[in-house]
Amino acid sequence: MKQYVAIAAALASIITSLGVLQAAVPTPGAPQDHPIALVGGTVHPVDKPDIPGGTLLFERGKITAVGPTATLPPNTEKIDVTGKQVYPGLIDANTSLGLTEIGAVRASNDINETGSINPNVKAEVAINPESEQIPVTRSNGVTLALSAPGGGVICGTSALIQLDGWTWEDMTVKAPVGMHVKWPRMTTITAWWMQDSEDKQKENRDKALKDVRDAFDQARAYMTAKKGAAPGTPALENDSRWEAMISVLEGRLPIIVDADEIQQIEAAVAFAEAEHVKLIIDGGYDAVACAALLKKDDVPVLIGGIHRTPQREDDPYDAAYTLPDRLRRAGVRYCITGKGAVFNGDVRNLPYHAATAAAYGLPKDDALKSITLYPAQILGADDRVGSLAVGKDATVIVTDGDILEIPTHVEMEFIQGRKVDLTDKQKTLWEKYKEKYRRLGIKN
Repeated sequence: MKQYVAIAAALASIITSLGVLQAAVPTPGAPQDHPIALVGGTVHPVDKPDIPGGTLLFERGKITAVGPTATLPPNTEKIDVTGKQVYPGLIDANTSLGLTEIGAVRASNDINETGSINPNVKAEVAINPESEQIPVTRSNGVTLALSAPGGGVICGTSALIQLDGWTWEDMTVKAPVGMHVKWPRMTTITAWWMQDSEDKQKENRDKALKDVRDAFDQARAYMTAKKGAAPGTPALENDSRWEAMISVLEGRLPIIVDADEIQQIEAAVAFAEAEHVKLIIDGGYDAVACAALLKKDDVPVLIGGIHRTPQREDDPYDAAYTLPDRLRRAGVRYCITGKGAVFNGDVRNLPYHAATAAAYGLPKDDALKSITLYPAQILGADDRVGSLAVGKDATVIVTDGDILEIPTHVEMEFIQGRKVDLTDKQKTLWEKYKEKYRRLGIKN
């Protein structure tokens, strides 16, 4: 009997603990069921001039009015945001949010598939809505993120997700967005950490390039055979890899090529021209060196993070900091991402990447657009997100200061009109240890 009592006590303890944990887990927002108006704050439409003391009205998840004033429908919930700042939700255009949780725990990583050619991989179906990184990220105003697969040479397709929802279907705003390709280094390196010889590096490079070319050749042959099959002939056996490539070959889906060095970028552009496919460069450290080429073909750049060190010993210390402004002046389309950090934790720091770029020459309006409107345009989602305009999703953040400033707090957030719970693990731990020091009589 004592044994059963002990087991019951242990189960009760576990249940109680789970209840405590459950209470700290943010619940997805309820669908908007009445009009909401944010009144009196400075509204930043992003694509138009700021509106001091403006009004933003949204119904059923869509913005219905934005301006100095607005006629409010009956039953409108009027929220006074006087003295606050109202922005569109921020967008990080390159992350692995929802696909990886703890790098050292293999079971929590769903970003890399085996094999080198995986065009059929779909990021959206692998998204984990329960990821602890999602609430932490959205607490700092990042409401949307491009979640991209990795592994191999052709990695699969990415999805633009909103950081609130019960399931991956709830969270997906657009999928697929692009086919991700990891372009190999075109030159060899002799860094201390490189274990492969120069001959081995060249061999790996040539194999990767051959794999990419062969995959496109096979996919094109598959598409041609499928479209050209005569009536009454046996149907071509379906191949999910090449099916996924058809939208790329037809020009409906871009390839997003991971390329930093000038040789990589030039080779990727030449490949895209030869294959007649759309191209987006991800990383783009040397993009300014081939700006004329990128501008000619209208190839945008997802700048791979601002907070990174120079890649060469003779590069200026601020090479990464000034890259956005140099691309802007060269007439190349771009946006800023949090990529370049080792972990997804840096996604929440997205506004500070843009702030650093602003401190090093990028006009402040462009810095804000680089994490809102510009990524939406590049990813083909600007009809729904990226700015505050009538008809777009009511994905909005309200702050107590400039979103590009570190002391600023996000006080309120809506995703498609749903009010988002801004609780996260870091805030919970802060409250826990604040109580610890209160009990010890230490002021904080």
